[in-house]
Amino acid sequence: MKKFQFTLQKLMDFRQQELDRQKNTLSALQADLQRIYAEKEQLIKQVEEFSVELETICRQGAQAFEISVRKRYIVTLQQEIHAKDASAARKQEEINKQLGVVVEATKDVRTLEKLEEKQLEDYKAAANKENEQFIEEFVSGQSIRAAQTQSV
Repeated sequence: MKKFQFTLQKLMDFRQQELDRQKNTLSALQADLQRIYAEKEQLIKQVEEFSVELETICRQGAQAFEISVRKRYIVTLQQEIHAKDASAARKQEEINKQLGVVVEATKDVRTLEKLEEKQLEDYKAAANKENEQFIEEFVSGQSIRAAQTQSV
């Protein structure tokens, strides 16, 4: 009997490659989200530092213009933080969509794996049946030769 060959192996390989590609895309999106969070944290630290600095110069009696410029800069940083929040929300939506794509691709691969297992079981059953038939033919052939030898 010839060696087992899954009939849909090329399709399974293609689906596996597609799954790997989709997982890589998901990983890239998750890395982008982490980068956005890191940038947001950096902005928050800057706001805290400039707020402390603003308090310090206010106590020292800084000019109104200098205080105004620093306050505007802090407001600008806070707006960037809000923009990062919005960007993170959009990225999270992309991640959720991509996660759905990965789940579907995984289901496709699993379905083909189960089909391969079924074909392999059928192949093994056929191989066992063929072996049993060979043994039966061999045993009956020996019986016939033994009977012929006795009659001679």
